[in-house]
Amino acid sequence: MPGTGHVTAQRSHPRPSPSSRRPDLVTVHSVSICGPCRAGKVPWSGAAPIARRRAPVRSAGRTRQAGILADVSDADGRQAARRGRPGYDKESLLLVAVEVFNERGYDGTSMEELSKRLGITKSAIYHHVTRKDELLQLAVDRALDGLFAAADEAAAMDGRAVDRLEHLVRASVTVLVERLPFVTLLLRVRGNTPVERRALARRREFDRLVAALVARAEAEGDVRPDIDPAITGRLLFGLVNSLVEWYKPHGGATGAHIADAVCKVAFDGLRRRPDAARTPPEHAAAGG
Repeated sequence: MPGTGHVTAQRSHPRPSPSSRRPDLVTVHSVSICGPCRAGKVPWSGAAPIARRRAPVRSAGRTRQAGILADVSDADGRQAARRGRPGYDKESLLLVAVEVFNERGYDGTSMEELSKRLGITKSAIYHHVTRKDELLQLAVDRALDGLFAAADEAAAMDGRAVDRLEHLVRASVTVLVERLPFVTLLLRVRGNTPVERRALARRREFDRLVAALVARAEAEGDVRPDIDPAITGRLLFGLVNSLVEWYKPHGGATGAHIADAVCKVAFDGLRRRPDAARTPPEHAAAGG
């Protein structure tokens, strides 16, 4: 304005400068020259637009802004948590897959159906396994590895073959009870895929181990010799494997109780011995 100064700066709205990232500076973009300068009475230096330092933001405003950003971040986090699905590691993925295989059959279960049951995408499944048959391989190996570990324990024992055979039966019942879904799936494979054929080959190998132990017990005079050892072994483990059809983990009977019952029926038989008491069990218990 005339008579009040040399240069009057008209401040515009702050604009971000591409050459500067200083948020505390404001550039003045337009300049008005006062009357005396235009008349030549006062020299004008023709200075370029000046940059003035922005007044610092008050701490209260900064705190309020930070609080708003924190609220937005928390809201986004809660929204993301609502949108997200529970994660699966390889073990929990395998447990669900075995459950579905037992319900629908391995051949009748697609990866699409498996992803729907899990509530995740197929790509999330492929993060853990490369193919569906890899899940089958992990499942049947879980059952077979337990059975072969029981056979190794029996083979390492001292004593008569019939005692080792009984130990194998007890340990196999324990494996079945503890790994029921996996053993169930193992007993249902039919050899339609390479994984199933390998599992059946391992089952036949286990059957041969049982038959050899029965034959040894027969040679020692502890098992009747008028039945083929292979048939005896199959009948014996047919009794063990029948548990997958009726045993319920929460049905009241423990694995130890089931193993006792199987061994009593298999090795002692159902018929009472001539010297056994004829008193019913409840009366015998009451009589002390």
